[in-house]
Amino acid sequence: MDTSDRDAIAEAVRRAELNTAGEIVVVIDRAASSYRNVPVVMALALALLVPWPLISLTAMSAQRIFMIQLFCALILLGVLLWYGRGGRFVPGFIKRRRAHDAALREFTARGLTRTKGRTGVLLYVALQERYAEVLVDTGIDGRVDEKTWDGIIEPLLAAARDDRLTEGLIAAVDAVGAVLAQHVPPVPGDVDELPNKVILL
Repeated sequence: MDTSDRDAIAEAVRRAELNTAGEIVVVIDRAASSYRNVPVVMALALALLVPWPLISLTAMSAQRIFMIQLFCALILLGVLLWYGRGGRFVPGFIKRRRAHDAALREFTARGLTRTKGRTGVLLYVALQERYAEVLVDTGIDGRVDEKTWDGIIEPLLAAARDDRLTEGLIAAVDAVGAVLAQHVPPVPGDVDELPNKVILL
């Protein structure tokens, strides 16, 4: 995503916020987690299986079996760390949980809990996990049905899959802005409390 893409999304945020007291922040995370511990655990678990056939089928010494096990562990670790880059071995539910946790951290870190009317909205995208979420503060939570946010996220994910992330994010920001305009209209003296720029992690 280049500067012009980020500027176009920031402009969409600025336009959306003209019609609402809400504050929209867009965060694009390349990866919610490194998942390095998963290949390590897999390699060590597989290495634990190595001695059993050697013990049952050969007369090797314990020292030699241990050395073979250690060698296998190192080979497995190297292969799985290389091949498992990007969380290839990680189950989807773990990726979703890590991405959700990252979104919650970003929600707090970006000041969305400190807006005047507690009307902050985070539009979070984790690219590696192919995950997106809308998080809202207490001033909005409960006013909008969860299905409304899901209806914004599904087209965004479809656009990301088709390599149209910028277009999908602009449409999502417009849709979030329309929802906020309906439920959190502008108030006199309202100011733009948070930067409109896209945060790229």
